[in-house]
Amino acid sequence: MTDELLPPARRSDATKATILAAARAQFAAVGYQATTIRAVANAADIDPAMVMRYFGNKEGLFAAAADFDLRLPDLGAVPRNALGAALVSHFLDRWEGDETLMALLRTASTNEAAAARMQALFSTQMAPLIARLSGDSRAGAAARAGLIATQILGLALCRYVLKLPPVVALKRAEIVRRIGATVQSYLFDA
Repeated sequence: MTDELLPPARRSDATKATILAAARAQFAAVGYQATTIRAVANAADIDPAMVMRYFGNKEGLFAAAADFDLRLPDLGAVPRNALGAALVSHFLDRWEGDETLMALLRTASTNEAAAARMQALFSTQMAPLIARLSGDSRAGAAARAGLIATQILGLALCRYVLKLPPVVALKRAEIVRRIGATVQSYLFDA
C-alpha cells in the first residue's frame, strides 16, 4: 500500500517515523550542534516545514529522536560472578546496534537537554536494575549505577566517538573481561 492510499493517521505516523530515523542518523553522524532541520528534512525527503509541524523545533526533534530504552536484560539467571561481564556485553551490543544512543552520547557533553536525557536513562533504567542485582538501597544502587556508567560511557566515548586506536583494537572478549571485572567490583564491592 503506497503512502497516498494510507489513512491520514497512518501517513502521519509513517512521516514521523521517517523524520525520526533521519534525525537519529544526523544527530549520530554530526552531533546536535551541526544537525539542522533542513538537513534532517533533506535526508527524510520532505519539506522542512513538516519537521517543524511534527516536532516544533530542533530541541523537540532531538527529544523525540533521543527517546531511548536501554533494553536492559533480565539477568536473574546469570551467575552472580558473571553479572559485570553480562552488563558490559549488553552495552557493547547496544552501542554497536543503535545510533540513537551514540547521538545522545555525542550531544550530552555540549547540550543540557541531552545531558539530562542521559542522566534520566541511567537513573530510571540502570539504577533499579542495579538495586535488584546488588540488593543495595536506592541511594546505594544509584551510586553503584553512577560508577558503572563511568565505565560504560567512558568505554563508548573512547571506542566509538573518539576512536582511540588502542581501544578500538581491543577484541570484544578482552573488553568484556577487563571492563566486566571493574563493573563487577562496582556491583558488589569485590
